[in-house]
Amino acid sequence: MGVANIIGLCLGWGLILTSIALGGFDKLRIFWDLPSVCIVFGGAVASCLVAYPLKSILGAHKYVLISFTAKERDPIKIIEQIVALSESARREGLLSLENHMDEIENNDLLKTGIRMAVDGMSPEVVESIMNTEIDAVNARHLYGKGVIANVGKYAPAFGMIGTLIGLVLMLADLDPDKVGAGMAVALLTTLYGAVCSNLMFLPWADKLGLINDDEMMSMEITLKGVIAIQAGENPRVVKQKLLMYLPPAQRPAENEEA
Repeated sequence: MGVANIIGLCLGWGLILTSIALGGFDKLRIFWDLPSVCIVFGGAVASCLVAYPLKSILGAHKYVLISFTAKERDPIKIIEQIVALSESARREGLLSLENHMDEIENNDLLKTGIRMAVDGMSPEVVESIMNTEIDAVNARHLYGKGVIANVGKYAPAFGMIGTLIGLVLMLADLDPDKVGAGMAVALLTTLYGAVCSNLMFLPWADKLGLINDDEMMSMEITLKGVIAIQAGENPRVVKQKLLMYLPPAQRPAENEEA
């Protein structure tokens, strides 16, 4: 996921800089204005401080990093792991799964579910606790997505505010010889706000949404798998049931033949 993120940013900024450079490299410097940068980014952060607690804003960079570093989950591997546990439980008994806990990697929810099943909790309690965990993870992810999305929402607004401020200052001390330059500087904040919102913050928020959807599907597969193992279902039935969560194109070919 991070590779696509980097490629998209490089391509987007490359297209913008190239279109500017086509007008002449000497024009590049007029597209930089520090006060405009400050009002766009500072204003967006200020609005988020009004909307969210301070700790959420101080930790916002973590949400952005997740959009670069999150690894795509492989639901096929999760299903294969659950089927393997189902086969062990079918062959050796549910309590034997305690000896296979170390084999479960990168799936804390599966470990928790199997441990509760081995401890003899009822299927209803196991499902309730796992659903609570899934809902909590979903809420945390959507909260982080909301923070980044709101930065992207506020940035264009402050770009327009900066433009209006620039126009007011220009018209207050109107000089016909400086109207063009003053108007160009005033419009820069609108440009900064639009670019930062549509190339950075809103796409990052959408990426966080996709990452969350991917994790929610994996957790739902895990939940159904644990319940099926606890119910003592046939491993082949467990596999077929879990594969239904995947699009037909992602299912193993042997499944489609069957």
